[in-house]
Formats: sequence, C-alpha cells, structure tokens
Amino acid sequence: MIILAIKTDQPQAFIALYNDNQELASHRWEAGKQLAESLHQTIKDLLQKVDSNWQDIDGVVGYSGPGSFTGLRIGITAANTLAYAQNIPIVGEGGAEDWLLRGIERLENGQNDTQIVPEYGADPHITAPKH
Repeated sequence: MIILAIKTDQPQAFIALYNDNQELASHRWEAGKQLAESLHQTIKDLLQKVDSNWQDIDGVVGYSGPGSFTGLRIGITAANTLAYAQNIPIVGEGGAEDWLLRGIERLENGQNDTQIVPEYGADPHITAPKH
C-alpha cells in the first residue's frame, strides 16, 4: 500500500511516501508563501523519485493540526482533493509527533475519514464588520 503523507502546518512543509510502514522517500522544504504553487509539483517529483505516479497512491495521511490557518487549508485541500479524485482512503491525524504512524496504522486497518477537517488550535481572529 503506497501512502502519501502531507504536513503543511508550518512554513517548512513535509511530504513523504510510505509502503506500509517503510519510508520510500520524503522531502522537507521552505514552502512559505509559495506552498500553493509548490505542493503539487513537489509531490509529483517525489513520486517520480520512486518510479511512481499519482495513480499508484493507495491512501493519504494528512496532518490536521494545530497549525497555520493558510498552511493547513492548502495541505488539507490538496489531500482531500487527491483522495476524492482517486477514490482512495484518507485519514487525518494531528497533535503529537506520532501523527504519521497513527495515520498509517489507521489506513492499514481499513479506516477512512472520507475528508479531513483542519483543527487550528484556537478560534480564528476575524475582524468584526464595520457598520
């Protein structure tokens, strides 16, 4: 089972490919404000590195938070879209450092969240409308 992991809660983004519990390849990069522009190409490059393509992905583990509002939105949207388009399972895990191992275990146990919802860790800071 080829699993794509996505974590975009910080300016330094992380993606990885696993075959069950064994890491095939991973990549960290300073995505910053270019995350939306760089995420898909970076995933594609990582897939090519292990002689795979989008159709080879059997499941997705996405980091659900807490973290950056924009970063989480971009990563989770990409993960949800891929899972929906490929009709593959997706699970979201957050919090502790073992998020990825928990997510892989959940996928291997046949679990599917259908879609991930971000957990920002705090209420949004939204400016009240002017009357």
